[in-house]
Amino acid sequence: MSQIGKASSKRGKPSYVMSIIGVTLVLFLLGIVGWMIINTNKLSEYFKENVEVKVYLANKVSPKDSAALLQFIASRPYVRSYEYVNKDVAKKKYLQDGNEDFSTILDYNPLPDGIYFKPKNEYVQSDSLEKISKEIKEGQSTGLVSDVSYPKELVSNMNQNFRNISLIILGIAIILSIVVIFLIDNTIRLAMFSNRFLIKTMQMVGATRQFIARPLTIRAIVNGAISAGIAIVLIYVLILVAENFIPWLSGVRSSSTLFLLFLALMIIGITITFLSTWRSVSKYLRMKLDELY
Repeated sequence: MSQIGKASSKRGKPSYVMSIIGVTLVLFLLGIVGWMIINTNKLSEYFKENVEVKVYLANKVSPKDSAALLQFIASRPYVRSYEYVNKDVAKKKYLQDGNEDFSTILDYNPLPDGIYFKPKNEYVQSDSLEKISKEIKEGQSTGLVSDVSYPKELVSNMNQNFRNISLIILGIAIILSIVVIFLIDNTIRLAMFSNRFLIKTMQMVGATRQFIARPLTIRAIVNGAISAGIAIVLIYVLILVAENFIPWLSGVRSSSTLFLLFLALMIIGITITFLSTWRSVSKYLRMKLDELY
Protein backbone atom coordinates (compact mmCIF):
# COMPACT_ATOMS: atom_id res chain seq x y z
CA MET A 1 0.00 0.00 0.00
CA SER A 2 2.94 2.35 0.74
CA GLN A 3 4.36 1.73 -2.77
CA ILE A 4 0.99 2.58 -4.30
CA GLY A 5 0.83 5.72 -2.17
CA LYS A 6 4.32 6.83 -3.24
CA ALA A 7 3.58 6.21 -6.91
CA SER A 8 0.27 8.01 -6.76
CA SER A 9 1.83 10.86 -4.84
CA LYS A 10 4.41 11.33 -7.58
CA ARG A 11 1.70 11.34 -10.22
CA GLY A 12 -0.22 13.94 -8.19
CA LYS A 13 2.65 16.41 -7.77
CA PRO A 14 2.15 18.31 -11.06
CA SER A 15 -1.52 18.80 -10.19
CA TYR A 16 -0.60 20.13 -6.76
CA VAL A 17 1.86 22.59 -8.32
CA MET A 18 -0.77 23.81 -10.73
CA SER A 19 -3.33 24.06 -7.94
CA ILE A 20 -0.93 26.17 -5.87
CA ILE A 21 -0.37 28.46 -8.86
CA GLY A 22 -4.09 28.68 -9.57
CA VAL A 23 -5.04 29.42 -5.96
CA THR A 24 -2.22 31.98 -5.71
CA LEU A 25 -3.49 33.87 -8.75
CA VAL A 26 -7.10 34.11 -7.58
CA LEU A 27 -6.04 35.10 -4.05
CA PHE A 28 -3.74 37.72 -5.57
CA LEU A 29 -6.65 39.22 -7.52
CA LEU A 30 -8.87 39.16 -4.46
CA GLY A 31 -6.13 40.81 -2.39
CA ILE A 32 -5.71 43.60 -4.96
CA VAL A 33 -9.42 44.39 -4.80
CA GLY A 34 -9.26 44.34 -0.99
CA TRP A 35 -6.31 46.73 -1.09
CA MET A 36 -8.27 49.05 -3.38
CA ILE A 37 -11.19 49.08 -0.93
CA ILE A 38 -8.84 49.88 1.96
CA ASN A 39 -7.19 52.70 0.01
CA THR A 40 -10.54 54.15 -0.99
CA ASN A 41 -11.65 54.30 2.65
CA LYS A 42 -8.30 55.67 3.82
CA LEU A 43 -8.23 58.25 1.04
CA SER A 44 -11.74 59.34 2.00
CA GLU A 45 -10.63 59.70 5.63
CA TYR A 46 -7.52 61.62 4.54
CA PHE A 47 -9.56 64.21 2.62
CA LYS A 48 -12.15 64.49 5.37
CA GLU A 49 -9.44 65.12 7.96
CA ASN A 50 -8.30 68.15 5.95
CA VAL A 51 -11.72 69.81 5.74
CA GLU A 52 -11.64 72.99 7.82
CA VAL A 53 -14.52 75.02 9.21
CA LYS A 54 -13.79 78.72 9.71
CA VAL A 55 -15.74 80.67 12.32
CA TYR A 56 -15.24 84.40 11.69
CA LEU A 57 -15.65 86.68 14.68
CA ALA A 58 -17.63 89.87 14.54
CA ASN A 59 -15.84 93.21 14.85
CA LYS A 60 -14.80 94.46 18.27
CA VAL A 61 -15.32 91.18 20.10
CA SER A 62 -13.66 91.39 23.50
CA PRO A 63 -10.87 88.97 24.44
CA LYS A 64 -13.14 87.56 27.17
CA ASP A 65 -15.91 86.79 24.67
CA SER A 66 -13.37 85.34 22.20
CA ALA A 67 -12.02 83.01 24.90
CA ALA A 68 -15.56 81.96 25.86
CA LEU A 69 -16.42 81.22 22.24
CA LEU A 70 -13.20 79.25 21.80
CA GLN A 71 -14.02 77.22 24.89
CA PHE A 72 -17.55 76.60 23.60
CA ILE A 73 -16.32 75.33 20.21
CA ALA A 74 -13.60 73.20 21.83
CA SER A 75 -16.24 71.45 23.96
CA ARG A 76 -18.35 70.39 20.96
CA PRO A 77 -18.33 66.61 20.25
CA TYR A 78 -17.76 67.16 16.53
CA VAL A 79 -14.47 69.07 16.94
CA ARG A 80 -11.27 67.10 16.32
CA SER A 81 -8.77 69.98 16.47
CA TYR A 82 -9.02 73.76 16.65
CA GLU A 83 -6.98 76.95 16.76
CA TYR A 84 -7.55 80.66 17.29
CA VAL A 85 -6.46 82.69 14.25
CA ASN A 86 -5.94 86.43 14.64
CA LYS A 87 -5.74 88.90 11.79
CA ASP A 88 -1.98 88.50 11.25
CA VAL A 89 -2.11 84.69 11.16
CA ALA A 90 -5.16 84.87 8.89
CA LYS A 91 -3.19 87.04 6.47
CA LYS A 92 -0.31 84.51 6.39
CA LYS A 93 -2.75 81.67 5.65
CA TYR A 94 -4.41 83.81 2.98
CA LEU A 95 -1.09 84.39 1.22
CA GLN A 96 -0.03 80.75 1.60
CA ASP A 97 -3.14 79.74 -0.34
CA GLY A 98 -1.75 81.62 -3.35
CA ASN A 99 -3.85 84.76 -3.05
CA GLU A 100 -2.52 88.22 -3.93
CA ASP A 101 -1.24 90.49 -1.19
CA PHE A 102 -3.99 93.04 -0.50
CA SER A 103 -1.57 95.30 1.38
CA THR A 104 -0.54 96.85 -1.95
CA ILE A 105 -3.97 98.47 -2.28
CA LEU A 106 -5.20 98.54 1.33
CA ASP A 107 -3.57 100.16 4.33
CA TYR A 108 -5.36 97.86 6.77
CA ASN A 109 -6.04 94.13 7.22
CA PRO A 110 -9.66 93.35 6.25
CA LEU A 111 -9.49 89.74 7.43
CA PRO A 112 -11.35 89.07 10.69
CA ASP A 113 -10.16 87.15 13.70
CA GLY A 114 -11.48 83.63 13.68
CA ILE A 115 -11.56 80.16 15.15
CA TYR A 116 -10.63 77.43 12.68
CA PHE A 117 -11.47 73.84 13.54
CA LYS A 118 -11.40 70.48 11.81
CA PRO A 119 -14.45 68.29 12.42
CA LYS A 120 -14.28 64.56 13.05
CA ASN A 121 -14.62 62.38 9.96
CA GLU A 122 -18.14 61.20 10.70
CA TYR A 123 -19.35 64.83 10.74
CA VAL A 124 -17.89 65.72 7.35
CA GLN A 125 -21.26 65.47 5.61
CA SER A 126 -23.19 68.29 4.01
CA ASP A 127 -26.18 68.00 6.37
CA SER A 128 -24.02 67.60 9.49
CA LEU A 129 -21.84 70.62 8.66
CA GLU A 130 -24.94 72.69 7.92
CA LYS A 131 -26.34 71.86 11.37
CA ILE A 132 -22.99 72.66 12.97
CA SER A 133 -22.86 76.00 11.15
CA LYS A 134 -26.38 76.84 12.29
CA GLU A 135 -25.63 75.85 15.90
CA ILE A 136 -22.58 78.12 16.03
CA LYS A 137 -24.37 81.05 14.40
CA GLU A 138 -27.58 80.82 16.42
CA GLY A 139 -26.33 79.35 19.69
CA GLN A 140 -24.74 81.11 22.62
CA SER A 141 -22.31 82.74 20.19
CA THR A 142 -25.06 84.95 18.70
CA GLY A 143 -23.59 88.40 18.09
CA LEU A 144 -20.04 87.12 18.36
CA VAL A 145 -19.90 85.33 14.98
CA SER A 146 -20.19 87.13 11.66
CA ASP A 147 -20.04 84.03 9.47
CA VAL A 148 -19.22 80.31 9.38
CA SER A 149 -17.50 79.05 6.28
CA TYR A 150 -16.57 75.61 4.94
CA PRO A 151 -16.05 74.17 1.41
CA LYS A 152 -19.67 73.15 0.74
CA GLU A 153 -19.26 72.07 -2.87
CA LEU A 154 -16.06 70.16 -2.14
CA VAL A 155 -17.68 68.24 0.74
CA SER A 156 -20.76 67.38 -1.32
CA ASN A 157 -18.81 66.22 -4.38
CA MET A 158 -16.21 64.36 -2.30
CA ASN A 159 -18.76 62.31 -0.39
CA GLN A 160 -20.75 61.51 -3.51
CA ASN A 161 -17.68 60.47 -5.50
CA PHE A 162 -16.26 58.29 -2.75
CA ARG A 163 -19.69 56.73 -2.19
CA ASN A 164 -19.95 55.81 -5.88
CA ILE A 165 -16.40 54.46 -6.00
CA SER A 166 -16.95 52.38 -2.85
CA LEU A 167 -20.15 50.85 -4.26
CA ILE A 168 -18.44 49.95 -7.54
CA ILE A 169 -15.44 48.36 -5.81
CA LEU A 170 -17.70 46.56 -3.33
CA GLY A 171 -19.72 45.10 -6.22
CA ILE A 172 -16.50 43.95 -7.90
CA ALA A 173 -15.31 42.43 -4.60
CA ILE A 174 -18.54 40.45 -4.13
CA ILE A 175 -18.46 39.13 -7.69
CA LEU A 176 -14.76 38.32 -7.45
CA SER A 177 -15.26 36.54 -4.11
CA ILE A 178 -17.84 34.24 -5.68
CA VAL A 179 -15.54 33.62 -8.66
CA VAL A 180 -12.59 32.99 -6.31
CA ILE A 181 -14.51 30.34 -4.35
CA PHE A 182 -15.63 28.67 -7.58
CA LEU A 183 -12.16 28.72 -9.18
CA ILE A 184 -10.34 27.47 -6.09
CA ASP A 185 -12.90 24.72 -5.61
CA ASN A 186 -12.50 23.56 -9.20
CA THR A 187 -8.71 23.81 -9.04
CA ILE A 188 -8.60 21.60 -5.95
CA ARG A 189 -11.04 19.13 -7.46
CA LEU A 190 -8.80 18.79 -10.52
CA ALA A 191 -5.79 18.23 -8.26
CA MET A 192 -7.67 15.58 -6.31
CA PHE A 193 -8.76 13.88 -9.52
CA SER A 194 -5.23 12.52 -9.98
CA ASN A 195 -5.47 10.86 -6.53
CA ARG A 196 -8.85 9.21 -7.00
CA PHE A 197 -7.39 5.71 -7.51
CA LEU A 198 -5.16 6.09 -4.46
CA ILE A 199 -8.20 7.04 -2.37
CA LYS A 200 -10.24 4.13 -3.67
CA THR A 201 -7.38 1.64 -3.26
CA MET A 202 -6.88 2.62 0.37
CA GLN A 203 -10.61 2.26 0.99
CA MET A 204 -10.66 -1.20 -0.59
CA VAL A 205 -7.86 -2.47 1.66
CA GLY A 206 -9.80 -1.36 4.76
CA ALA A 207 -8.46 2.12 5.55
CA THR A 208 -10.92 4.33 7.45
CA ARG A 209 -12.25 7.59 6.09
CA GLN A 210 -10.20 9.62 8.57
CA PHE A 211 -7.01 7.71 7.76
CA ILE A 212 -7.49 8.37 4.05
CA ALA A 213 -8.54 12.01 4.40
CA ARG A 214 -5.98 13.10 7.00
CA PRO A 215 -2.83 13.31 4.80
CA LEU A 216 -4.78 14.82 1.91
CA THR A 217 -6.42 17.49 4.05
CA ILE A 218 -3.10 18.29 5.75
CA ARG A 219 -1.57 18.65 2.30
CA ALA A 220 -4.50 20.90 1.33
CA ILE A 221 -3.93 23.12 4.37
CA VAL A 222 -0.21 23.38 3.60
CA ASN A 223 -0.89 24.14 -0.07
CA GLY A 224 -3.50 26.74 0.85
CA ALA A 225 -1.03 28.40 3.22
CA ILE A 226 1.71 28.34 0.57
CA SER A 227 -0.64 29.85 -2.03
CA ALA A 228 -1.80 32.57 0.36
CA GLY A 229 1.81 33.28 1.40
CA ILE A 230 2.94 33.71 -2.20
CA ALA A 231 -0.09 35.91 -2.95
CA ILE A 232 0.65 38.06 0.12
CA VAL A 233 4.30 38.53 -0.91
CA LEU A 234 3.26 39.50 -4.46
CA ILE A 235 0.66 41.97 -3.16
CA TYR A 236 3.15 43.52 -0.74
CA VAL A 237 5.74 43.93 -3.50
CA LEU A 238 3.08 45.51 -5.72
CA ILE A 239 2.14 47.90 -2.90
CA LEU A 240 5.78 48.97 -2.46
CA VAL A 241 6.15 49.55 -6.21
CA ALA A 242 2.88 51.51 -6.33
CA GLU A 243 3.94 53.66 -3.36
CA ASN A 244 7.23 54.37 -5.10
CA PHE A 245 5.40 55.77 -8.13
CA ILE A 246 2.48 57.32 -6.20
CA PRO A 247 3.97 58.71 -2.94
CA TRP A 248 0.63 59.68 -1.31
CA LEU A 249 -0.29 55.97 -1.11
CA SER A 250 2.30 55.50 1.64
CA GLY A 251 0.62 58.33 3.57
CA VAL A 252 -2.73 56.53 3.69
CA ARG A 253 -1.33 53.06 4.31
CA SER A 254 -2.49 51.43 7.54
CA SER A 255 -0.25 48.57 8.70
CA SER A 256 -2.95 47.12 10.95
CA THR A 257 -5.58 47.11 8.18
CA LEU A 258 -3.08 45.62 5.74
CA PHE A 259 -2.27 42.89 8.27
CA LEU A 260 -5.99 42.07 8.56
CA LEU A 261 -6.22 41.85 4.76
CA PHE A 262 -3.28 39.43 4.63
CA LEU A 263 -4.73 37.41 7.51
CA ALA A 264 -8.06 37.20 5.67
CA LEU A 265 -6.31 35.95 2.51
CA MET A 266 -4.50 33.29 4.54
CA ILE A 267 -7.75 32.14 6.17
CA ILE A 268 -9.60 32.11 2.84
CA GLY A 269 -6.82 30.15 1.12
CA ILE A 270 -6.62 27.50 3.84
CA THR A 271 -10.37 27.21 4.45
CA ILE A 272 -11.45 26.83 0.83
CA THR A 273 -8.68 24.37 -0.08
CA PHE A 274 -9.45 22.32 3.04
CA LEU A 275 -13.21 22.17 2.41
CA SER A 276 -12.76 21.45 -1.31
CA THR A 277 -10.31 18.63 -0.57
CA TRP A 278 -12.58 17.11 2.08
CA ARG A 279 -15.54 17.22 -0.28
CA SER A 280 -13.54 15.64 -3.11
CA VAL A 281 -12.28 12.84 -0.85
CA SER A 282 -15.82 12.13 0.34
CA LYS A 283 -17.05 12.10 -3.25
CA TYR A 284 -14.49 9.54 -4.42
CA LEU A 285 -15.09 7.36 -1.37
CA ARG A 286 -18.78 7.18 -2.28
CA MET A 287 -18.12 6.35 -5.93
CA LYS A 288 -17.85 2.84 -7.28
CA LEU A 289 -14.58 1.69 -8.82
CA ASP A 290 -16.01 1.63 -12.35
CA GLU A 291 -17.13 5.28 -11.98
CA LEU A 292 -13.54 6.43 -11.43
CA TYR A 293 -12.55 5.76 -15.05
